[in-house]
Amino acid sequence: MTPKEMWMAYKKINPEISDEFDAWAFGVSADDLANLVVRGEKTATASAYELYKLENEPLPQAGSFDVILDSQDRAVCIIEITKVSVLPFNQVSSDHAFKEGEGDKSLSYWKRVHQEFFTKCLAEAGLEFSSETGVVLEEFRKVYPLD
Repeated sequence: MTPKEMWMAYKKINPEISDEFDAWAFGVSADDLANLVVRGEKTATASAYELYKLENEPLPQAGSFDVILDSQDRAVCIIEITKVSVLPFNQVSSDHAFKEGEGDKSLSYWKRVHQEFFTKCLAEAGLEFSSETGVVLEEFRKVYPLD
């Protein structure tokens, strides 16, 4: 299903939503992470704050909806963002790490894989990672499909 097809199907049960929507895939292991969202095991994500600033892109907003894509840009599900915050990397909580649903769901696992990912992404933009690097933390709930 294309992102637009999924959005229009969801719009039939939630007609108040806008015709505008964002569609995106997770940066690493898009299929695995999208499947965690579908199963309800992943209800949060994190991204590098500096990249939003660099690209002059607005931060995600609570109450907005996004189409989650797989690695082939096919729509997998729709989420509603419920909370957005920005914290230094070294202040991310074990609660957030658990909500991300990855690996063993521990903070140590989260820090290891996210430090590696952020280091790579920031380096590509000519920036350096540190324990003080800002992280955009999003929490969300799957709203479609309703299975």
